[in-house]
Amino acid sequence: MNVAVGNPLEANSRAMVDPFGRTITYLRVSVTDRCDLRCYYCMSEDMTFLPRADLLSSDELDRLCTTFVARGVKKLRLTGGEPLVRRNVLSLVRSLSRHLVSGALEELTLTTNGTQLAKHASELADCGVRRVNVSLDTLDPQRFKAITRWGEIQKVIDGIRAARTAGLAVKINVVALKNQNEDELPSLIRWAHDQGMQLTLIEVMPMGVTEVSRVDQYLPLSLVRARLSEQFSMTETSERTGGPARYVTVAETGGKLGFITPMTHNFCESCNRVRVTCTGILHACLGQEDAVDLRKPLRASHDDELLAAAIDRAVRLKPKGHDFIIDRRVGRPSVGRHMSVTGG
Repeated sequence: MNVAVGNPLEANSRAMVDPFGRTITYLRVSVTDRCDLRCYYCMSEDMTFLPRADLLSSDELDRLCTTFVARGVKKLRLTGGEPLVRRNVLSLVRSLSRHLVSGALEELTLTTNGTQLAKHASELADCGVRRVNVSLDTLDPQRFKAITRWGEIQKVIDGIRAARTAGLAVKINVVALKNQNEDELPSLIRWAHDQGMQLTLIEVMPMGVTEVSRVDQYLPLSLVRARLSEQFSMTETSERTGGPARYVTVAETGGKLGFITPMTHNFCESCNRVRVTCTGILHACLGQEDAVDLRKPLRASHDDELLAAAIDRAVRLKPKGHDFIIDRRVGRPSVGRHMSVTGG
């Protein structure tokens, strides 16, 4: 795989600090907008995906990520869509793993729906990936098929098993969905903790147009937590994994439970993250329409000065927080782009 001329880890190595004094150390990169599922809170059933020619090449993704590592990114997460459906994505993972070997990068990980994990878990571990997040909103096969529109849950269960056999730590991400899986949340927590896995609950986010109203999907985690407290004894913990989740220890299971609450609690005061789409658009905030094109400077020069300047411009524009809102009177999502395009 070709990389940029020179040593990008020595050039343009200034730390990225936004206008509110937050240092950017966490990059989430979407490698594709495509997915082999169609979760109804995330995508329309008949999604129109980007032309493949619009996507950054593997070489460009490698160079872009390397530039961010040079600027102080310590945690790199590959996302999608579903990252493991991208052709030859493991070659990209293997190339990026050189930054783990050098010590410049502390963690290389990915978020996946788990359907392709059985095929790739062993190689991911060999590349230095130590943990993955798996999105799984139910353990019921028919409910899983309804939420994903056609998914087979056994593929995900097999993928989780393969990941753990390969030595990967697995964290389960669950989107709390009103009248869909809220009755199942306690059993999901017990199942994950019995398997030695953390679980994080996430509020549905108003991103992109889907056939189902977000008002009908939205379940505030403040309500969920109050209900869970009737069954579980939860103790606050100071644990952080670099993302927005806040964790508790569940006495009855001995496991960790996370809450990501973009709607009921704006967690932006400590945000250390930026996102880059598979087309090279940098979004400094998940919940804003801010956008800086990195593909143009990436392709305009063989060195990284133009790219670094564009990154600086984006970080200077990072807002204090997002403005997510779910309101029946508002007929459009807070953010027009789908999560699958942004990078989940």
